[in-house]
Amino acid sequence: MTPKEFFAFAKKNNAEMVDLKFVDLLGTWQHCSFPTDVLDEGTFVDGLGFDGSSIRGWQGIHMSDMLAVPDPATTVMEPFFAKPTVSVIANIIDPITREFYSRDPRYIARKVEAHVKKSGIADTINIGPEPEFFIFDQVRYEQNQHRGMYEIDSVEGSWNTARFEEPNLGYKPSFKGGYFPVSPTDTLFDIRGEMVYAMRKLGIVVEAHHHEVATAGQCEIDMKFTNLLKMADQLMWFKYVCKNVAKQHNKTVTFMPKPIFQDNGSGMHTHFSLWKAGKNLFAGKGYAGMSELGLHCIGGILKHAPAILAFAAPTTNSYRRLVPGFEAPVNLCMSARNRSASCRIPMYSDSPKAKRVEFRCPDPSCNGYLTFAAITMAALDGIKHKIDPGKPLDRDIYEMTREELAQTAKTPGSLEEAVMALEKDHKFLLDGDVFTPDLIEAWVTWKKEKEIDEMHLRPHPHEFHLYYDS
Repeated sequence: MTPKEFFAFAKKNNAEMVDLKFVDLLGTWQHCSFPTDVLDEGTFVDGLGFDGSSIRGWQGIHMSDMLAVPDPATTVMEPFFAKPTVSVIANIIDPITREFYSRDPRYIARKVEAHVKKSGIADTINIGPEPEFFIFDQVRYEQNQHRGMYEIDSVEGSWNTARFEEPNLGYKPSFKGGYFPVSPTDTLFDIRGEMVYAMRKLGIVVEAHHHEVATAGQCEIDMKFTNLLKMADQLMWFKYVCKNVAKQHNKTVTFMPKPIFQDNGSGMHTHFSLWKAGKNLFAGKGYAGMSELGLHCIGGILKHAPAILAFAAPTTNSYRRLVPGFEAPVNLCMSARNRSASCRIPMYSDSPKAKRVEFRCPDPSCNGYLTFAAITMAALDGIKHKIDPGKPLDRDIYEMTREELAQTAKTPGSLEEAVMALEKDHKFLLDGDVFTPDLIEAWVTWKKEKEIDEMHLRPHPHEFHLYYDS
């Protein structure tokens, strides 16, 4: 869509307002709205000014002026405003240098696509994430000097089988018992359906939706794979749609990886493949029908996985999920069908077009632009250095001895470990100037100072249970 077509689109849909969205460093949308008639075609070159010092992880107050330049290719009708409004995603530019901003995550995604094409290896990066999330009926939390608490609730919660509900009809999914039940146990079919219909109106192709393993409203909606930048944009819309549809039903959605103790957390298994001239480069005659190039990509992802997880599992809560015993893939190895392996090669189809690697460690709290780019850069490094992914783990890990399990590398045990891994291992991300030292330093600094250090300072509620009477 051209700028001229943008204004024709707004007029056709009787939209007198434009909502401009852009993503901050951590992966949250920001927005500002403008009457359509204050914009013109020059806006798509000159941009619109805003205060970059108020955006997380961006500018200092002494150099706060930034420009948001709308990308007309992202134009859609905003689905949740009362009056017709055109929504468009922006790229960020420095007003002095007129260069794209190094800490704009969308710029990283655009650069990695250009880098892959320039390399001659491939012309398309296809990404297919499977974001899981919880739909709760209530959440309460507080943290101050004298109190730290949280409480979540769901009409589906297994803990509510005895609650007075006038009447309580039962049908609560048990802990780890929420995978694929029909109604009335699955109470969220219609809400998920509304989410899917809203996504389809935005042009997102949805393949399936269903209840997930955990009790208390865990769900999954799967989008059909598409190119990296488009999928990163779609993931932003995905979260936005899920949260807003839930709110319309007086419910709340969280993409927090591990909100429930002793039940499954929410992951975002991410399917990845490289294509050239319409051909899937991952199809071949090697292990599990993979090509040598595809296996080298897996080797690169496995080698750099601890560093990737600083972006792909970016919260302290992420490492409440990445623990043994809850289907979370803590083993840094590959397998054709074993869901305990961090890199799985799905075997549902013999078609060469279906061949891909499923990286199972990411979770939906991540910034998709940075996560998808980091996975791609690790895969390219695997190709460049012909990294061997090692022997596949095709055994049931619950039947393996500790000695056998110790031979397989594991994911980091905390966000702190993952950030330390990124500090030590990020050269592969800098290739082609896709990531910059500036962005990596900003990410590491934010995670250390705003999240890791802050968590270290606070007593945990369970510590009172363990130590109060010591």
